[in-house]
Amino acid sequence: MEEQRIAVEQQPRPWTGEQLPEDTTAGQELIAEKSLRRMARVISALFTPFTIPFVAFLILFIFSYLRIMPLAYKLTVLGLVYVSTIMLPTLGIYLFQRLNKLTPAEMAERKRRYVPFLLTIVSYIACFLLMRRLHIPWYMTGIILAALLMMIISVVVNHWWKLSEHTEGTGAVVGGLVAFSALFGYNPVWWLCAIILVAGIVGTSRIILGHHTVGEVLGGFAIGWLCAMLVLNPMTNLLFRILII
Repeated sequence: MEEQRIAVEQQPRPWTGEQLPEDTTAGQELIAEKSLRRMARVISALFTPFTIPFVAFLILFIFSYLRIMPLAYKLTVLGLVYVSTIMLPTLGIYLFQRLNKLTPAEMAERKRRYVPFLLTIVSYIACFLLMRRLHIPWYMTGIILAALLMMIISVVVNHWWKLSEHTEGTGAVVGGLVAFSALFGYNPVWWLCAIILVAGIVGTSRIILGHHTVGEVLGGFAIGWLCAMLVLNPMTNLLFRILII
């Protein structure tokens, strides 16, 4: 009788729907975590900081009065921005990673971020000088200058603090919207609501992936916003225009 009682107790209990077995709960949590991290990686890839200047120019050419400019002119500017801010930095960083046989995790280390930063800075300087040579209006070259200023600040601060480049980009978009609203005379509220929501999603994805802390995400957003406001706002960009000229 005692052996029969022990055998009955050792049999698995049927699930009544009130409580999941421990192994099932752990499995579901693992699947949810993997799905969350996969989504965070997709978001980080979609909103990479390299695309911010190109998207800013695209928005200007579609949603502002600049849409009346000749198509050839807009394509020339977009091509220059794409090559200088997306293609060349991405290619340079890819070659650096392949030649040194570095994994993405190793590339994210603070001490290894200097080379990608410097490659990006050189490319942005070339883009800015070419745009000045082509006499492209200040409010357009200012986008590149603001991005360049962000990169320089990131290089300096990187010695102590690994700012999030992704949230720097979203912060710059918010600052640019506010600055251009004063220049072009439009109401930026709905745009700001959308971009701030995107900024929160992007920042959260960087934290989920473990690439940045909350402070680094917020610090990156603040630096991006400040650079865009200083360079693009009609009330403050006069100093930068005098220095460049």
